[in-house]
Amino acid sequence: MPTFPAALGLTSCQVEQVIRLAGMAPSLHNSQPWRFRIMPHLIELHADPKRRLPVADPEDRELRLACGAALFNLRLALTQAGVHPLVTLLPSLGSATALAEIRSGGHEHPRPGDVQLCEAIPRRHSHRQPFQNTPVSTEDRHELVRAVQEEHTWLHVVPPGQLGTLEGLVHRAHRVQMSDERYRAELAAWVGRGDDSSEGVPLSAAGPKPGLQDQWVNRDFTVGQTERAPGTKFESHPLLALLCSRTDDQEAELQSGQALQRLWLTATARGLAASVISQVLELPETRQEVHDLLGGHAAPQALLRIGHGTTTTAAPRREPAELLINGPAQG
Repeated sequence: MPTFPAALGLTSCQVEQVIRLAGMAPSLHNSQPWRFRIMPHLIELHADPKRRLPVADPEDRELRLACGAALFNLRLALTQAGVHPLVTLLPSLGSATALAEIRSGGHEHPRPGDVQLCEAIPRRHSHRQPFQNTPVSTEDRHELVRAVQEEHTWLHVVPPGQLGTLEGLVHRAHRVQMSDERYRAELAAWVGRGDDSSEGVPLSAAGPKPGLQDQWVNRDFTVGQTERAPGTKFESHPLLALLCSRTDDQEAELQSGQALQRLWLTATARGLAASVISQVLELPETRQEVHDLLGGHAAPQALLRIGHGTTTTAAPRREPAELLINGPAQG
């Protein structure tokens, strides 16, 4: 196996650990659509066009959210290693797939809060099982709101008066997607895999098969391969939160991905679990209606379901060496 390159004053082993942690970010269908080029004084983050989801994500918005989340992990890991990361989004001289450049801004001692978030990276994963009937505390809610504000975004905690409208939009988006043969084929290519796969959603992490009685629809990551256990019941009133950006462009999507990961790691560090209900924002019509629900003043980027979870299985990850670009990036 080739030796990992050194970079930013870090050893080969340290850089490998930084990339390993970066690759533990969330992504649609666990497609892991990121790549990294390592140079002595620079790390580049690239989109991986081979891992696009053209039916569910034709504009690559979810791809950029995922890469933004990987970028946040990279920032945390570098800080943990003593490097102050300087990030340039969408570098003007980069290749077509380049999303960010990260350089060293000198030595940095990690803050205690950042240490906790970095330690939470391996524990964070999508919780597709029902939550416990314990409400998220007011203190936890405030911390989640503060977390996204640190990344220059906004968290809209969905009030009771908007839940019915939002639920209807989620169900409509789910029906539209599942009626599309191309979408079903794309989903089936990534989910229901065996535990030996390093990508996608294996059955062990799939959660229960959705039921008609569920108010908040999760995708069928079992692809019909397993039946729902008798008595399985999802909570009717989870904490639902919309992560929003002030603008709606590629830079805002990358910034929102970083905010999403800070939010999720903050939740994990505080003993909470989360999953994303993304289909309502993948469909242009329902995303516009969510935008209108927010008063038309913010761009909705992610809808999260947050609560107190149980022990579940994380989706797999590729090895760090598989994430590297060794030659010129191809767009």
